[in-house]
Amino acid sequence: MGRAPRISGFDYVGPYAYFLTICTFERMPWFADDNAARKATEQLLRTSRDYGFEAIAYCFMPDHLHALVTGLRADSDFRRFTAMFKQRSAFEHLSRRPGRLWQEGYFDRVLREDDDIERTAAYILGNPFRAGLCHAFGDYPHLGSSRYTIEQLRVSLRIPPS
Repeated sequence: MGRAPRISGFDYVGPYAYFLTICTFERMPWFADDNAARKATEQLLRTSRDYGFEAIAYCFMPDHLHALVTGLRADSDFRRFTAMFKQRSAFEHLSRRPGRLWQEGYFDRVLREDDDIERTAAYILGNPFRAGLCHAFGDYPHLGSSRYTIEQLRVSLRIPPS
């Protein structure tokens, strides 16, 4: 699988929101390991801060990452942010075990102004529940949101309390 095409004429710089998916190399379930998922989360949050992004929602599934990030500044560069996150997390991964972490490229969707950020975040955080990796929405160790509580997102998706 090669690189997904980027939007022609769009520079991916500025205060935009992005739904990002990055798959592990050959769909290896690296993030089924708690330590690997924690270390990758640390790199995602660190890189977000360093590159002027907010990690509104993220979820490390066993073999891929879903994240909703938004630029906080006029110079927030999504392509540079994503490249640096992949580089940092891959370097950290290789310091602990052999094996390539990420596949080449990634998939993104630029959210429009009328897209519902909260519902998108809720969708991302609901992935482990829908996949049967946990018994209740939000009851999965490798997800988070810098903007919403799990309860706000549960209500947004109209999921009954557990």
